[in-house]
Amino acid sequence: MSPPLVIKNGTVVNDDGMFKADVLVKNGIIVEISPNIIPLPDMELIDASDRLVIPGGIDPHTHMQMPYMGEVTKDDFLKGTEAAVAGGTTMIIDFCCPDHRNGESLMAGYARWRSWADPKVCCDYGLSVAITMWRPETADQMAVITSPEFGVNSFKFYMAYEGTLMVKDDEMYRAMQECAKLRALARVHAENGAVIKEKEKDLLAKGVTGPEGHTQSRPEEIEAEATNRACVLAAQANCPVYIVHVMTKGAAAAISHHRSLGSIVFGEPIAAGLALDGSHYYDEDWLHAARYVMSPPLSRDPTTPELLMKLLASGELHLTGTDNCTYDCRQKSLGKGNFTKIPNGINGVEDRMSVVWEKGVHSGHIDPMRYVAITSSTAAKIFNIYPKKGRIAVGSDADIVIFNPNAYRIISKDTHHHVS
Repeated sequence: MSPPLVIKNGTVVNDDGMFKADVLVKNGIIVEISPNIIPLPDMELIDASDRLVIPGGIDPHTHMQMPYMGEVTKDDFLKGTEAAVAGGTTMIIDFCCPDHRNGESLMAGYARWRSWADPKVCCDYGLSVAITMWRPETADQMAVITSPEFGVNSFKFYMAYEGTLMVKDDEMYRAMQECAKLRALARVHAENGAVIKEKEKDLLAKGVTGPEGHTQSRPEEIEAEATNRACVLAAQANCPVYIVHVMTKGAAAAISHHRSLGSIVFGEPIAAGLALDGSHYYDEDWLHAARYVMSPPLSRDPTTPELLMKLLASGELHLTGTDNCTYDCRQKSLGKGNFTKIPNGINGVEDRMSVVWEKGVHSGHIDPMRYVAITSSTAAKIFNIYPKKGRIAVGSDADIVIFNPNAYRIISKDTHHHVS
């Protein structure tokens, strides 16, 4: 229980309108929005003059405390969500990856992730559950975990990382059919993992061992091909599909093509892809280059970041995440001498809201309403939590950010809240 809170003199921004209004909050719920709320003595008052009052950000793509390749990402559910809140994100959707190959069920994996997250998180969170192989019992487990007891409504499919997380086409198609039956969303990491594996072998045999090998083993056409394939399989299964971390023009074009055919396809660029390009992989400083290793890699075309932002502006792409998956210098250095051993991932959950504002609104591509859509409300709608989340409205959760559109800051390891 907290004292009532009045936010005065701000401009409320939703995805469909913006207007001057005061906002009254009681016990974490918005209870009134009107032009002039008179604060009572027991109410806390915040003056939001010259500020925007927007829904808290929803980052639909994070990997907090994720075990992979014998390591665990540095941002756990405490530090990761602290960083999120510091940057204006009030909810994350993380990924639970059950250990199918050792017989762990979806429910057991879900319970394991909950045991890590529940004691630590300082913002709301949800979980997507990964399907990394198909077993006779998988369909039954999917039905259980989408029941009200668990509440999962999306599943993740990796078309990369052969031998660990990668799912085969027939397995993904079968699981997408189950998603359609359960009215769940299929979320896909789109790369051609089998081809990548062969290209990695060829590059290492030729003596290419540094971070530049990572992007060379994953040419942009590989992401475009896999995106198209994922959309085709989803259409055959009559299943909505959500392509995570859209990094290239080709992948975006594939999404647009399938949407033009009537398929339900969502595209998610990430903050890094809107701000950076793949030139970093060729930096002479090995560790600098390794810090940017992620999959799919950043586009080597320097015009891609702005194009992705324009596609978000036009509605061809739909929302933004981060793929926040942090490793420190020691962990990245495990790949010295063999780029395939560099842990994949970068940060972003703290800076997404700022980056999207700068690259979108400040640059003139979108207005504040579209900004709210691609940082919050579209995610809330896709994951069935709207208007409880993603909107400033009576009855909505008071996940509110008071945003100064004229402020600036420098992104720095010295001031951010991430572990590394």
